[in-house]
Amino acid sequence: MIKGGGKSVLINPFKAVGCAKGLLEPHVSVDVILASSLLADEGAKVAKGIFLVTPGSYQIGGTNFEGFSSPHDRLGGRRFGQTTIWQWQQAGLNFAHLGGAASPLKGEEKVLIGRPDVLIIAVGGGAKVFNGLEAAQVVSELKPKNVIPVQYLINDDSAECDLTGVAPFLEAMQEFPVRKVGKTFSLRKSSNEGTVINIMR
Repeated sequence: MIKGGGKSVLINPFKAVGCAKGLLEPHVSVDVILASSLLADEGAKVAKGIFLVTPGSYQIGGTNFEGFSSPHDRLGGRRFGQTTIWQWQQAGLNFAHLGGAASPLKGEEKVLIGRPDVLIIAVGGGAKVFNGLEAAQVVSELKPKNVIPVQYLINDDSAECDLTGVAPFLEAMQEFPVRKVGKTFSLRKSSNEGTVINIMR
C-alpha cells in the first residue's frame, strides 16, 4: 500500500494461495487498487476501493493512472496473456509498477514509464514474471531512484511455487546500495542520481 498526497493506492492484492500461501491477505479499504491481472496472486478482489486492471487512462480524484499491456510470459503473451503495467504520480513522486511483466520492455514502454522515482518490479522468475537477471536489466534501462522488488519467494518450503528468492536479483545488482526497510518506510523527492534497492519484509 502506498500512502501520500491524500491518497492510498494498493498494489496487486492477493489470495493466500500458491506462492502467497501463509501471507496475510490485504483486507483493507483504499482509494485505488492497481492490479496486474485477475490472477489470484496479483488481482484478487479482497480489498475495497476502485479496482483497476484493464489498460487505459484513468483520472481518479485528480490523479492520472496510466495502464498499458505487456506480455505476462516470455512468449509474447501466447501462454499467459497480457499483464498491465501502471504508471502514476503520487505525493510528488513518479511511480511505475511492472507487476507481472516477464518480457523485455519495448522502446515505447520505456518512453511511457520514463525514469521513475519508485519502480516496483517482480524479481522471482518462474513462468510469469522477471527473474533476477531480467529484472536487473530493466532497472539498468530505466535507472529509477528507488527499487522495491516484489513477487519473490520468502520461504523455500512451498512446493506449489516456481519462484526463487530475492538473492539472484541482489547478486545481479550488487554494485547498488541495498536498504532493508521493514514493513513500512517513507520516501521523499530526492535529487540523488543513483539507484537504491529497498527490501521490504
